[in-house]
Amino acid sequence: MAGKSLLEVKNLHVNIEDKEILHGVNLTIGEDETHVLMGPNGTGKSTLGYAVTGNPRYSISEGQIIFNGEDITNMPVNERAKKGIFLSFQNPLEVPGVTLSAFIRSALEQKTGKRVRLWDYKKKLAQTMELLSMDESYAERDLNVGFSGGEKKKAEILQMLMLEPSLAILDETDSGLDVDAVRTVSKGISIYKEQCRGSLL
Repeated sequence: MAGKSLLEVKNLHVNIEDKEILHGVNLTIGEDETHVLMGPNGTGKSTLGYAVTGNPRYSISEGQIIFNGEDITNMPVNERAKKGIFLSFQNPLEVPGVTLSAFIRSALEQKTGKRVRLWDYKKKLAQTMELLSMDESYAERDLNVGFSGGEKKKAEILQMLMLEPSLAILDETDSGLDVDAVRTVSKGISIYKEQCRGSLL
């Protein structure tokens, strides 16, 4: 018996300004499945991720996005995140004045709608950072500010493990990383699949 569909993309047409990037894409991802999109640069792989997560720069002219049986085609990006959709970026933004720890805690509170107990949160954060062989000092650094490419990717994998999304969309996660960083990212993805049992794109 086939598993339940988590994400359904139906005849999706996506534009940036006046240029159509996606021309009728169809995709179905079931629960606890991993899908890989391959192709040369400029073919719309990142565009699909941005469209699914609701980036306002990408307008949908036709088609539907169904997540967990709910039409989210016109849902704001923050509401999609609360539903359990996570996107890692090719080039994560730097956010001066907001620590990595504070950012993740705020994201958790937005997702659950509840206050996160500081002691429990710090304990889980430390345990997760240890799993990824990350120095705990990174938690108190401003988000991605002065981080190397590998450190930024590790920080995103940390966010993914802490937020436990139902669907994680990873955009060129291993791009430009050294061997150690690739190993850490791969370990984080394996932990996500084992502990969160989410779906990956």
